[in-house]
Amino acid sequence: MTHRLKIAVIGGGSSYTPELIEGFIRNYPSFPVTEIVLADIEQGKQKLSIVGQLAQRMIEKSGLPITVRLTLDRRSALEGASYVLTQLRVGLLEARGWDESIPLRYGYLGQETTGAGGMMKALRTIPVLLAICKDMEELCPDAWLLNFTNPAGMVTEAILKHSRIRSIGLCNSPIAAYKWLSGLYGVPIDRIACEFVGLNHLHWISRIEVDGVSKLDEILGGGEAYSASNVPQFAWNERLIRSLGAIPSYYLKYFYLHREMLAEQQEAHGKGENRAETVKRLEEELFEVYRDPELSHKPKQLEQRGGAYYSEAAVHLMNSLHNDAGDIQTLNVANGDTLPFLPADACIEANCKVTAAGPVVQPVTTVPAAAVGLIQAVKTYERLAIEAAVTGSRDTALLALASHPLIDSVNRAEQMLDELLIQNRAYLPQFFQTTP
Repeated sequence: MTHRLKIAVIGGGSSYTPELIEGFIRNYPSFPVTEIVLADIEQGKQKLSIVGQLAQRMIEKSGLPITVRLTLDRRSALEGASYVLTQLRVGLLEARGWDESIPLRYGYLGQETTGAGGMMKALRTIPVLLAICKDMEELCPDAWLLNFTNPAGMVTEAILKHSRIRSIGLCNSPIAAYKWLSGLYGVPIDRIACEFVGLNHLHWISRIEVDGVSKLDEILGGGEAYSASNVPQFAWNERLIRSLGAIPSYYLKYFYLHREMLAEQQEAHGKGENRAETVKRLEEELFEVYRDPELSHKPKQLEQRGGAYYSEAAVHLMNSLHNDAGDIQTLNVANGDTLPFLPADACIEANCKVTAAGPVVQPVTTVPAAAVGLIQAVKTYERLAIEAAVTGSRDTALLALASHPLIDSVNRAEQMLDELLIQNRAYLPQFFQTTP
């Protein structure tokens, strides 16, 4: 009897889903999925229908015995699932627009995973993910939950602390770095080895080898670094890169080049532009392409989205868990004793050996000395933000902001927080409960 391998995708109407389907098709010989259920909410019904029909055409063209089902019933999707993928956006792109625009009015960065905007996304998202986990504990308690809903590190840490579900966080930044290096040296990814140290969206690459030969000094000396389409393309300060002795994630530009990044955002905001509007236009174009009844493959335009390769990383991880592969992947997992300056239950982004029993964090050989304090400060903020999301405490939310390295006035931060909470009221019931 063939083992049933059911995949539940929560947020199945996402524009990333065709990449996910492509991955399942390509990996079918070693990861023979039998059923894929794409689940979404009522507001995402139209997108789910469009992308779901494309997914069905892709499977039909492949000739593989995989069933693709669409549903607005989350519990139906979860029942009996082997793997659950979460790729959702609570509040949709409208809420992302608030995250990006409101902080700017107070002189602070407006970004969906960093600073005040990132905290608001966490406050909206963590309770929803924990509710999904509660359903999973009843309907598929042995399933793996693979989360690439941002802020991925914070969401994953909340799940690890407040749920019994086995969960791993994913980000596209590490795979994007490998693809950058692959292009730079003209070699396949499997001939490249990197060491990632830090947190989600706050990591440094402290080791780079091609065919076992170190290339880090060569790259540092050339001022090279990888980036992404959703982050402004400011060049790194070459002296900083050499002094760090590591390649920083492009999200670290929000810290190391804060004035420049903030000025760029404020200028765009003055013109009525923000990333949420850009993504909205990109998605409208993508879904228009997806509507084509003749289309039965992942379109090239999908790579223009800032989260390109998320789904590729997710299928790779599932395949490795399923086959006890023992390969090395960069994941968001519990720290344990990997970084001794962080709590054991803190979520870090690090290299892991992937086994059927789960990821095993690999020892870190190099931690940039100048990175330790920043990692600790951001982790303090993250842990307070997680507590605020779970408890609905405004005091804890303000303390989280006051602990963030990019917040320089608690009084101004308090005014900003009050406006953000009111604007997000529909998605933050935990902050508006009345005491009897």
